[in-house]
Amino acid sequence: MRICVIGTGYVGLVAGTCLADMGNRVICVDNDNSKLSKLRQGIIPIYEPGLEELVKSNTAEKRLEFSSDLAYAVKESEVCFIAVGTPEREDGSADLSSVFNVAESIAKAMNGYKVIVDKSTVPVGTAEKVSEIIRKNTSYDFDVVSNPEFLKQGNAVDDFLLPDRVVIGSDSPRATAIMQEIYSPYLRTANRIVIMDVKSAEMTKYAANSFLATKISFMNEIACLCEKVGANAEMVRIGMATDQRIGNKFLFPGVGFGGSCFPKDVKALIKTGDEEDCEMLIVKAVDKVNQRQKANFVAKVIDKFGEDLTGLKFAIWGLAFKPKTNDMREAPSIYVLKELLKRGAKISAYDPKAIESAKLIFGDKIEYAKNSYEALKNADAMILLTEWNEFRRPDFDKIVELLKNKIIFDGRNQYDRKKIETKGFEYYNVGEKY
Repeated sequence: MRICVIGTGYVGLVAGTCLADMGNRVICVDNDNSKLSKLRQGIIPIYEPGLEELVKSNTAEKRLEFSSDLAYAVKESEVCFIAVGTPEREDGSADLSSVFNVAESIAKAMNGYKVIVDKSTVPVGTAEKVSEIIRKNTSYDFDVVSNPEFLKQGNAVDDFLLPDRVVIGSDSPRATAIMQEIYSPYLRTANRIVIMDVKSAEMTKYAANSFLATKISFMNEIACLCEKVGANAEMVRIGMATDQRIGNKFLFPGVGFGGSCFPKDVKALIKTGDEEDCEMLIVKAVDKVNQRQKANFVAKVIDKFGEDLTGLKFAIWGLAFKPKTNDMREAPSIYVLKELLKRGAKISAYDPKAIESAKLIFGDKIEYAKNSYEALKNADAMILLTEWNEFRRPDFDKIVELLKNKIIFDGRNQYDRKKIETKGFEYYNVGEKY
């Protein structure tokens, strides 16, 4: 099938590449010529395991093409995916200007029937607005469908190629059949294509992400209470997770959630509720708890060292909002580092993939270490903020040699308290009284 994907950000690039890998001819469109030039050379702007290899192989086989010519891509395609950004506005609503601009451009370039797919995360009712824009700018027949993405950063390629389900919001049998044809190769062993109306599909994305965020915030709130009463949040987590009705995913206490989806989607759902006079009380609490969790973690450092951190140096392990990505959007590390810097602290930070992303945020305000152990040199304490695999089993004897003080603040509960304390460390994690 001939497909164009407009937007080569995280979602668009993964979707376009994986669609090409199934034999489709895919044109990925972007207005950033520098980025397109690098993509043609196989230089990927994001870190996502497996993506670089797929881009290179499908480009070589001429199934995947990168272009700045949107009109050309639309004319060459039967299906047009809109995968541009929908950033959060100051009031929490999603900025849909890019979506609407692309919709207008698609309409003006159409040369026959097209299926226009909203792949971007958009509020309920967006497909209707996209349809109105296209209808005003073309006389050709078309259908607009909603096909929300559920990709986990760090596992996005596998998530697309082996999805647990594909949600298609469509009010047109013709468009539905085309979308089913596109996704059928990915679901040969099971029928996990969920067909629903467009508005329900649009809501599904926000509902799913907000529910997962709710699990995280709920566990963080329980962890906070555990610290007060002397319970162990990890034991509580295990006790909850073994209940099949609850499950064990997204139930780990920590320094809070971040990334491009959860914070933005939670706020957008709150905004939609406010606009419809349906206050989202639980979702508002989820956002509030997440903000408090970051502050609570910084408070642990202040309780130990005092409000004035002038002259103190902290080694930071992990900057990305989660492992296996270089994405720092809404990362808890941003809040933590800014609070430490505000109090006069010096920072030496290391992340396996997110150093360049951090430089765009902090510039020369912090030091960037070449590896995790270099960050520890003469630091007063180590602070772990991202649970990369290489941080799970470090050489604690080496850590002792490098740190000025044997103090660890573990924002992801990676280490066993008993083992840590037998080596003489002061250990502060999330969800235990200390």
